[in-house]
Amino acid sequence: MTGTNKLGLTDRQAVFATVSFYMVTALVMVSVNKWALNTLEVPWLLLWCQMAIAVLLLKGTDSLGLMKMPRLQKDISKALIPLIAINVLGLGVNTLCLVYVETSFYQIARGLVLPFTVIFAYSLLGQPSSRLVLFSCFIVFCGFYTGVTSEINVSQLGVFFGVVSSITTSLHAIVIKKSLAAVNNSSIDLVYYNNALSWMVMTPIIFLSGESTLVMNTYAAEGFGAFKSFLFAAFVTGIFGFLVNLAGFMQISKTSPTTHMVSGAVRGVLQTLLGYWAFNDTITAGRLIGIVLILTGGAFYTYAKDKEMTANAKPTYIPMTQKDLDEEGDRR
Repeated sequence: MTGTNKLGLTDRQAVFATVSFYMVTALVMVSVNKWALNTLEVPWLLLWCQMAIAVLLLKGTDSLGLMKMPRLQKDISKALIPLIAINVLGLGVNTLCLVYVETSFYQIARGLVLPFTVIFAYSLLGQPSSRLVLFSCFIVFCGFYTGVTSEINVSQLGVFFGVVSSITTSLHAIVIKKSLAAVNNSSIDLVYYNNALSWMVMTPIIFLSGESTLVMNTYAAEGFGAFKSFLFAAFVTGIFGFLVNLAGFMQISKTSPTTHMVSGAVRGVLQTLLGYWAFNDTITAGRLIGIVLILTGGAFYTYAKDKEMTANAKPTYIPMTQKDLDEEGDRR
């Protein structure tokens, strides 16, 4: 029988609502980020604003008694240094990639997440992959190569940031698994530490990158009016950045990693269409083929992993005859 939750939703309705919530928030996040960067090209300041808003919202949930936030402790903060470093670097290159490439090309530029995930799973965790998984990675690589080489005016710097983003995204999942032990396996505590410490690290980067000087020069030349659109976009992306974190955890807890990957693939398709509709991106034949191959490789990977899990599942032994029952008694 299908159960219901506190909101009166069935299990199937709850899964649909959670997946939809994740895809909508992620799509809005990318779109508003692109709009903000088109308004004022200060990616590190945009990330700093997003982190600050996320921390304030998390503290707000603590004040309202909705979720309990931890106090920052020195020993835990030291243990989370690898996570914070990967997170800050990853967020930075993600945003810089979005600065230099169109929204519809963003899926291709960051298309090597799956191959790098498989490589790091083997090299760092000692987890080998089947031939089917390796074949899915080959399909993804072909999609990336086709998409990149077919573009005439694509930014090489944007592609570089996309590749680095793929590496950091792959490492991020591995580092998260190892970091959970430092916060007693509390996902909420890890989210708070991750946002709070990343916000602190990003503060000096704003000055080192020269964005503080750019902001002051823009203010001196054009006044506060030049920042209205940017500040609004930063506020909106800050809220949706918080919601994306929440939605990601909700989706994984309500569904499965396989569903999470499938919804990510669907999000990639919608993101491409959104770039074409909202930002007048050009979708060339090569770009379209690249996206299709990357999504096909992701779908094939999902099939391969599901087949692996099925093959590794131990069948339940059920005695069917009197001889089986006698043998079962002898084993006991």
